[in-house]
Amino acid sequence: MRSPLLDLPGAVAADGPDADVAAHYGDLFAEQRALAKGEAVVDRSNREVIRISGADRLKWLNDLTSQKLDALPPGQWTQTLDLDLQGRVVHHLTLVDDGESVLAHVEPGTAQSLIDYLDRMRFMLRVEVSRADDLAVLSTATEDFLVPRAELADHLGRPLAGLWAYEALRIEAHRPRFGFETDHKTIPHEVDWIGSAVHLSKGCYRGQETVARVHNLGHPPRRLVFLHLDGSVDTLPVHGAPVIFESQEVGVVGSAARHHELGPIALAVVKRTVPVDAPLLAGGVAAAQEVIVPPDAGRNVSIDPSLRRRIR
Repeated sequence: MRSPLLDLPGAVAADGPDADVAAHYGDLFAEQRALAKGEAVVDRSNREVIRISGADRLKWLNDLTSQKLDALPPGQWTQTLDLDLQGRVVHHLTLVDDGESVLAHVEPGTAQSLIDYLDRMRFMLRVEVSRADDLAVLSTATEDFLVPRAELADHLGRPLAGLWAYEALRIEAHRPRFGFETDHKTIPHEVDWIGSAVHLSKGCYRGQETVARVHNLGHPPRRLVFLHLDGSVDTLPVHGAPVIFESQEVGVVGSAARHHELGPIALAVVKRTVPVDAPLLAGGVAAAQEVIVPPDAGRNVSIDPSLRRRIR
């Protein structure tokens, strides 16, 4: 659904699944700085919203998905995953309970398949699942808001930043995006969703066996990495571009952006065995790694805090 904010002076549409919102409004780096300071808001109204109502909604979602949701307090945002039987990520939900319904937003084009799955799993429980096309997502660098779509033009009374600014800060913060840093084979350990979207001791759900097995016995085959890209190159690697080490393809680029302080940066998923200090080529651009998921993730390892950077 095309955002009315694209009609504002200076608005330039994004591309791909984000074509219905603005990439920027004419000054990318100024928008990034304002967003980083908490002074701006981003139109993410291309995200699809679903509503799950009924007295059993939280326990039901707790039983179906990866996060502990049965005691989720009203107003507290969290993330959860729908996994298949092999523990691969099928849907990523960002959600909040408002005391009457759970409201979850998902990637453009994925809501209907999620609704179809949830409808099949209702059985005799007191739950109802529907689209919430009347709601739109707005975001700061650290928070999400749901507003009536008809009121998007008010954009919380703050200046606007485009999606490119949001994506640059997301990449800087090492946050994966479903469909960008994931594919049909992705398991949660590979992209650092343990904790943020997966609760390790909440009990059974579809795919839980794989999560537990990797956590207790093995390592994920791939790992998410942060890349500092060569700033002398004019172009950014595109989504899906190959990552090369010693003439061999070892992964793919997920997302890339130009950051107002760090320069060109990217997230990529590479084979676990790639040395953490190895120089790489990402879509033909020289890149240095920063560890997000260490090669020894899993097996209940204690991750060295010096290897983990989080921007909140």
